[in-house]
Amino acid sequence: MRLAESQSGAMAAANKMDHDVRAPLAKRLSAGGYPASVAVENISAGYHTLAEAFSGWRDSPPHRANMLKSGVTKLGIAASYAPGTKYKVFWTMILASTDPR
Repeated sequence: MRLAESQSGAMAAANKMDHDVRAPLAKRLSAGGYPASVAVENISAGYHTLAEAFSGWRDSPPHRANMLKSGVTKLGIAASYAPGTKYKVFWTMILASTDPR
C-alpha cells in the first residue's frame, strides 16, 4: 500500500500518468524494501472512485492480465487527489509476491 501510495503521489505531483515518473517498478520495490519475486503494476488517472478505476483495469486486456498474473499473492492500491491537475485523481495498483517462484 505504501509503495502504491508513493507512486500515485509522484504522478499527482508531476501531473503525469507514468509508470516511471519516479523510477521503474522493480527499482521502487527494491528501494522500498520489498524483495518481489513477481510484480506488476496498473496505473490510471481521472477515475473518481475505486469502482471506476477497477472497472477500467478489468475492461482493458493488458491491465486485466496483470490482475490475473500467476504467482501474485499481495495487492496494494492507492489514490492521490490533486484538484489542480488535468486528471484530478491518480491511481496505482501494485500486485506482487515475495514467494519463491
